Amino acid sequence: MAGGVDLEDIAFVSLVSVAAALQLTDFAKKVGRMRQKCKVIPPEVTGHPDFDRAFRAQQNSLEWFPVFMVVLWVAALFFHQVPACILGLVYLYARQSYFTGYMEATEKRVPGFKLSTRIMILLLILSLAGCANTILDEYADIHLFKEVRHLVKL
Repeated sequence: MAGGVDLEDIAFVSLVSVAAALQLTDFAKKVGRMRQKCKVIPPEVTGHPDFDRAFRAQQNSLEWFPVFMVVLWVAALFFHQVPACILGLVYLYARQSYFTGYMEATEKRVPGFKLSTRIMILLLILSLAGCANTILDEYADIHLFKEVRHLVKL
């Protein structure tokens, strides 16, 4: 047990987090290669359209990374790590699709972007539901998830 959390309860979400970090590392490498190919010398961040698309795809992924990490971990800790991790893996797939599509053409980024946005919304919902359940259980003696399970059985 680490600080009140059993490590097995965060093992999968930890792996998804590492996979996300590796994905960002891969994106950075691809932007570096595109920088060389298009002869865009640092600190320049614009130049050839191919480089511009790769750079924007990477920057957008970096911009969303903190939000993804927060909702992934809050959903895993307060809701359950399995659905959070499944959604996290789908998010990584969507980001890969977004990045790959953007590298080819601006309009090809849209399907990956839409999917990643939907996944973020679902992770946010799980996060809020888990937090609400914990707060209601602790401070109002209302067991939201138990009540929902009871209603579903009816």
